[in-house]
Amino acid sequence: MKQLEVQIMGQSYLLGCPEGGEQRLLEAVERVDTAMCKIRDAGKVKARDRIAVLAALNLAFDVADRSVPAPAPAPASSSSSAAGEDARLRPLIERLDRVLGDDGHLI
Repeated sequence: MKQLEVQIMGQSYLLGCPEGGEQRLLEAVERVDTAMCKIRDAGKVKARDRIAVLAALNLAFDVADRSVPAPAPAPASSSSSAAGEDARLRPLIERLDRVLGDDGHLI
């Protein structure tokens, strides 16, 4: 098994990868890094583990959405799409806050 060193949100990880799977792994790393950086850059969540959980939930939500046909979206400006993203993240952050203690660890 091949090993690849990657960076996610500025932290290095050494990941095992089956031969021929390097490109798929790098694409997955890019999606995770982008999702985590987007949450971090929004400034509402500081703890790395909370950011990781929210990113994982968002990515899982997106995968689940792909299996259900979505209605045609209405045209939206970038500010309204950002507001929609905030509205989607808010309940996840609130639920995560109830599960995680002030120190960012499971209660």
